Amino acid sequence: MTRQRALMPASVRAPARAATLNFSSSTRNSTSTPPTAERLPQGRSTTLGRMGVFDRVEKKLEGAVNGVFARAFKGDVQPVEITARLQRELDTEAKLLNRERKLVPNDFTVQLSKHDHDRLAPYSKMLNSEVIPQLRDYAADKGYIFNGPVTIDYELDDSLPTGRFTVTSAAVAGVDGSDASSSQIRRANLVIEVNGVRHPLNPPGVVLGRGTEADLRINDPGISRRHARIDVQGADGEQQITIEDLGSTNGIVINGQRVRHATLSAGSRFEIGSTRISITSPGSDV
Repeated sequence: MTRQRALMPASVRAPARAATLNFSSSTRNSTSTPPTAERLPQGRSTTLGRMGVFDRVEKKLEGAVNGVFARAFKGDVQPVEITARLQRELDTEAKLLNRERKLVPNDFTVQLSKHDHDRLAPYSKMLNSEVIPQLRDYAADKGYIFNGPVTIDYELDDSLPTGRFTVTSAAVAGVDGSDASSSQIRRANLVIEVNGVRHPLNPPGVVLGRGTEADLRINDPGISRRHARIDVQGADGEQQITIEDLGSTNGIVINGQRVRHATLSAGSRFEIGSTRISITSPGSDV
């Protein structure tokens, strides 16, 4: 799959029904059978999208629709259609945190047929500059919160017919506090990896949490301010690594079991909040 990515800070709402979204005028009246859903990465959801009525979102994006995008796509696809489909993804995947807040996905992949990908991909950054602010506004109106910055990627899926697309999403927490250089990471015996961010595991260890006092700050509402401490003892070849719960609300989960203390090694995986964390060697592709 070819992939283009645009990253921006991010929110929207959409029709309750899910089905087909036709990108080109030549396929709007098509009665072709929807494609069989592909197997998706664990932790993600997928649905087929369909054009419809997009209420106030349509008005907010009217300028873009009638401007550069209308001239570029000539009816194939409009920002309001992508926005409305992602808005519905927020509504469908919202997870209750408390009476006033719900956690929603912030990482989206839109999979397109070759024809539609070739037409849309060159405009992905410009398109996201219109779509992402609407997602952010919609989330604020609905009491939704994002774990981290909103990203929308556009991928080619050769199995899809022209005019159809799928959306997958995940809540991916932003990570701060790892200022280690690439050379420091390469020299480390083991590293901790959180949502693509790597940090060397050197003595005495690292504190994980959501607050400013944590060494690695993970923007996950299910993580406490000082959630867990990873202790590292010994030299490179003889390191002993343990993890200890610091009195968190949601604990540490290893192999589906909640624990307060555990021994870790290369290849260990655990969860705090809704975030999965790995212990690996610097050269591993996790």
